[in-house]
Amino acid sequence: MIKQYPTATIFGAGAAAALAVLASGTAALAAPPGDLPFGAYDPPGEFSEDPGLAIEHLFLPWEDVFLGSLFEADLYALERDRDVLVTIEPWTWTRDARNTPEYLINGIRTGLYDPNMRAICDVLNDFESPVTVRWAQEMEDESGQFIWSNWEPTIYVDAFRRVIDTCKSVAPDITVMWSPLGFEGLEDYYPGDDYVDVIGLSVFGLQSWETTVLGEPQSFTDIFGPRYGRVAPFDKPVIVAELGYVGDADYVEQWENSVRQDYPEYPLLEGVVYFNQEEVYPWPDGFGLPDWKTTERIVTE
Repeated sequence: MIKQYPTATIFGAGAAAALAVLASGTAALAAPPGDLPFGAYDPPGEFSEDPGLAIEHLFLPWEDVFLGSLFEADLYALERDRDVLVTIEPWTWTRDARNTPEYLINGIRTGLYDPNMRAICDVLNDFESPVTVRWAQEMEDESGQFIWSNWEPTIYVDAFRRVIDTCKSVAPDITVMWSPLGFEGLEDYYPGDDYVDVIGLSVFGLQSWETTVLGEPQSFTDIFGPRYGRVAPFDKPVIVAELGYVGDADYVEQWENSVRQDYPEYPLLEGVVYFNQEEVYPWPDGFGLPDWKTTERIVTE
């Protein structure tokens, strides 16, 4: 189940670009203004030398992954004094080889995937950087993007607990993030205080969609506020684990000056992590694949 694949499996398709930016020494200092801890999933390497970045976000599947490249990620983060957030997605990134939800559910229940999670967490346990594991995110999403989303809540909770127990068996000190999108009904998927150290939310602003579908552009707090309200009762630290915004110059500037502020009405908010990559799944209502990269997010007519 665990195979050896190139480093790009960990960092995404932009790994080579990131390495090129590092070699050239032309990386931008792109963190938004503010005091809230800031991180990024950053295949293009735009934040590679930014001292304002405190969290390095990685995505990896738990099938067909080269675990050796994780040590490179640890070194990269350690050299920059960054914590590491690892999103583990329970599938392979080879689209035509992906399982069905039913196969995944049964595989988790029967222990088929225990070796996958154990192998990954065994490596993460050796990290010198502080590590947070985020498994099977956005579980209440009904869009069909993920084969682990929109399950019967009790099935997801049982799966989450088993996977985290497996991870903790080899990495007992790992920090665990439970990460819904933030939609209504998310509380049914909460695996319990004993299984959650921090909560991650997703917040994306797409001006063209908001104007067309909602009637007006939304601010960061317009979107984040209700989602925060749904997880605040759990009384856990909250991080925006995926953040992106695309629109005209005024829209982007307004978001840019909002996302790292210390809001007294959100006392549990402890950080935001930018998703510095093009969207990988079509936005609803025919709005395509927004490009969240900092170099592309300002749209001009």
